[in-house]
Amino acid sequence: MGGESIVVWVAFGALIALAVAADLIVFRPKTDRVTLTHALLESAAWVALALGFGLWIWLARGRQAGVEYITSYVLEKSLSADNVFVFLIVFRTFGVGPRAQHRVLYTGIVGAVILRLAFVLAGIALLRHFHVVTYLFGAILVIAGANMLRSGKEAPRAECNWLIQLLRKLVPVSSSSGTNHFWVRERGRWSATPLLVALIAIEVMDVIFAADSVPAVLSITRDPFIAYSSNVFAILGLRAMYFALADLMTRLRFLHEGLAVILLFTGAKMLVADHFAIPTAASLAIIVLILAITAAASWLAPAKT
Repeated sequence: MGGESIVVWVAFGALIALAVAADLIVFRPKTDRVTLTHALLESAAWVALALGFGLWIWLARGRQAGVEYITSYVLEKSLSADNVFVFLIVFRTFGVGPRAQHRVLYTGIVGAVILRLAFVLAGIALLRHFHVVTYLFGAILVIAGANMLRSGKEAPRAECNWLIQLLRKLVPVSSSSGTNHFWVRERGRWSATPLLVALIAIEVMDVIFAADSVPAVLSITRDPFIAYSSNVFAILGLRAMYFALADLMTRLRFLHEGLAVILLFTGAKMLVADHFAIPTAASLAIIVLILAITAAASWLAPAKT
């Protein structure tokens, strides 16, 4: 799997497993409602761990690898903010309560971590063997960014996805939304709960987002370990990020547009790479600048209520 030894990959897996276990023990909510303070503390812990890992990469592999990791992490972290909006839509659509949301998010994140590894390795293999894929990925990002600008905050309708419709045809779906289980036994037969439907919807949405975010990170680095580890840390902090930003999303008026510009930039970076290579440090500065402008614009021109 790239230049890193199998020992490093195993050690990374052990670190992630330990961090998730600690997160479940330390930050496990005592009540149904997660306070903003609790969510911010958990988010800060994940960010600190991600940056600490980036420092290790910098010291172990040099400045270029460190900058690539930090840039990839900032990029993935910013793009994952759009997932929060989709999570809100999914949970409201299927009537998932606050406590059940924890289970859906954790289970969905585990699936996302596995899927991202396949996406990253497949993407890098394609780029190494077929240079034309660079232009394909760049075009995908530009089209995705343009679509985001055109559609505004309209999210994909998870309940209309063909997998969700297929699930409803294959197995009975319970109308009970008060359970924390994925399956319930009703009238002598097992039925899927809205919680399971919401989990499938989130996994499908993650595949859709991965089609944008993985090519984006591959515009920064072709190192599989850096690309995947930055993805994993961004994903693992997503649950805390959801609870921290869920109540603040309406204040971030121009977040969607800012993320669209980031996708346009990373797509353009891939398209012109053969003729004009943008340094990784410059990419980091541009992404941070776009996020800063987005936040400032949202603060100075808040949405009308």
